[in-house]
Amino acid sequence: MSTTEQPAPIVHLRGGSTSFVVEVSAPVPQVLHWGADLGELSAAELDTIRATAVPGVTHNSTDTPRRLSVLPTEADAWSGTPGIEGRLRSTGMPYPRFELAGHTVEEDGSALVIALRSGEFGLTVHLRYALDEHGILAAGAEVRRMDVDDQQPADVFDLSALTIILPLPERAVELVDFTGKWSRERSPQRVDIAFGSHLRESRRGRPSLDSPYLLLAGTRSFGFRTGEVWALHVGWSGNQRYYVEQLPEGAGAHRTVLGGGELLLPGEVALGAGDSYRTPTLYFAWSDHGMDGVAGRFHDMLRSRPQHPAGPRPLVLNTWEAVYFNHDLDTLVGLVDRAATVGVERIVLDDGWFLGRRNDRTGLGDWFVDPEVWPQGLSPFVGRVRSHGMQFGLWFEPEMVNLSSRLAQEHPSWVLAPASGAGPAVRHQHVLNIANAEAWQFLFDRIDGLVSEYAIDYIKWDHNRELHEAGRRDAGGRAGVRAQTEALYRLLDALRTKHRGLEIESCASGGGRIDLGILQHTDRVWASDCNDPVERQQIQRWTGQLIPPELIGTHLGAAEAHTTQRVTSLSFRLATALFGHAGIEQDLTACGDDELGTIRAWGELYKELRPLLHSGRVVRADVADEQTLLHGVVGQDQSEAVFSWARLGTSPAIQAGRVPLPGLDPERGYRLRLRTEIGAPVLHEYAPEWLAAAEKGTVTLSGRVLTRLGLPMPTLQPHQAIILQLHAA
Repeated sequence: MSTTEQPAPIVHLRGGSTSFVVEVSAPVPQVLHWGADLGELSAAELDTIRATAVPGVTHNSTDTPRRLSVLPTEADAWSGTPGIEGRLRSTGMPYPRFELAGHTVEEDGSALVIALRSGEFGLTVHLRYALDEHGILAAGAEVRRMDVDDQQPADVFDLSALTIILPLPERAVELVDFTGKWSRERSPQRVDIAFGSHLRESRRGRPSLDSPYLLLAGTRSFGFRTGEVWALHVGWSGNQRYYVEQLPEGAGAHRTVLGGGELLLPGEVALGAGDSYRTPTLYFAWSDHGMDGVAGRFHDMLRSRPQHPAGPRPLVLNTWEAVYFNHDLDTLVGLVDRAATVGVERIVLDDGWFLGRRNDRTGLGDWFVDPEVWPQGLSPFVGRVRSHGMQFGLWFEPEMVNLSSRLAQEHPSWVLAPASGAGPAVRHQHVLNIANAEAWQFLFDRIDGLVSEYAIDYIKWDHNRELHEAGRRDAGGRAGVRAQTEALYRLLDALRTKHRGLEIESCASGGGRIDLGILQHTDRVWASDCNDPVERQQIQRWTGQLIPPELIGTHLGAAEAHTTQRVTSLSFRLATALFGHAGIEQDLTACGDDELGTIRAWGELYKELRPLLHSGRVVRADVADEQTLLHGVVGQDQSEAVFSWARLGTSPAIQAGRVPLPGLDPERGYRLRLRTEIGAPVLHEYAPEWLAAAEKGTVTLSGRVLTRLGLPMPTLQPHQAIILQLHAA
């Protein structure tokens, strides 16, 4: 009697015009497709995908076709980065072999879970892939050491890495990721995908200022509006790893892979019987509409979360650049009163309010209101804020400590450093080991007490140094970055659970901790400490590749920027700060009546436009001249839009020429209005005819012409911008 072997099942997840196809085959399943939606597939079509995924056998290679499994190892003759790395401590064996133990498709058909088992190593791995309605594929894995039984001797598996890997097609030939530094975060860098590995790692205890942020692989010369793009973001606030890898022989129908995960330090994860490790969530996105298509998917996903801010994002004033450490009640009350006249809705008292904090050399850790500066506590100041109907926010840097602080003097073992002593200070501070239960409880009690006492609405949560030699003295010196990150998440969640409605901003030397891990526990990010609008135009442009505008703090700074000493016009600073969660850093008490009037008009414009700015689709034009930027937000129904045309510097060309306005409906007409609340634009040449009509609000133009031919843009002077508002006619 003969039997016919049944082919392995194929699982097809669909969502957001994206398909994810996996053959659940033994010994380890393989991804057959991730990208464009394939539609409803028949059994014959699925078999065709299966058959065409098998490559030829090459010379000097395996005797059977190579396969790229969901957890590739050397057992597959895979010579690239393994899906799992580690060793059994007793024998030093580093080569686990896995076999399929089962799979499940969740009831709504949106997620696949694959179970793998290595009996020899006593390990199980569960990989989960969930494709949502926005086209975001969220992937993660958990490895567990089996419980000890008669057949499984006691041992420890030292895990070095657990990586999520997906295939890329051959037409993905270029990649963009990011680097940066303080006050110049998220600077893009573009390279060709070459043979070998393009590896980016953060070993700084946080994503940090040079974070890869988002790795984008795409077709040749992909842009904001053009090209096919595959993207990866590691949703984790500790050490990270991203890579693209191309092998000459490849595997399956693919020779290039995209992967990443948490970067584990030596000894950080040791799995004894019953122990487990779960990766952070990795977020993958595909689009055939360029980088704006990818950004739109991430923005839609974030906006669909239950905890996403639902109400209007209040106009903020932060006190830092107005007073720095010079806290004085009369001065600050005067600042609050001025803020009220321009329509500010939230005041944030920044660094300098707590015990001994007259500069950045002391005080961190002593989270008590300084009685010398605030003899009546913060109540008189908070009362003045509340009298204007404003919300009150307070700055903290809970994960850091000055060694001269009372906290560090009383609890030296709470410092996150080797027992032999703390290493060099960074910004005169060290790290507090919040994975230590007592230190964690101290912070919770202090912050909880202050939030309760002053009914604090908002916390600016800062993190101003990286983690080096993060040895846990409470755990025999074991590396503690992972434990620190998990403790941070628990602390944020505990405070938000205790204080419903409390909002928290992630700030880390500016934009050093912006990721989808921290945004599961916070409500806003601070894009950069740099408020220079020339720098900010680019920083905000690229921060928005992942994060929607309503979650990005964008503030008005002083005429002379604190970070660059560059002097810019008020109108350019206001235009730049409009496109996000707007706020003010400038010292309003030093402003004249005319300047205050302009800021007040801008504040009213922000409140008018924020329903659109914080719900619409972000669009960015591909403009050849790098000194000009056209970006905007278009309503989801395309009935309204707001655009900014900005000039960063001079160009060889005298005139800008036509620039298409992306995202509009070509079948509609649009009324154009130039918003002059920020001041009239300063032109280098005479204005095109349409601009004068737009200033009067009397011009209506075809959406087809605007999107396909574009407008002849005015030639602005450097550091100038105009704001155009459009409504369907």
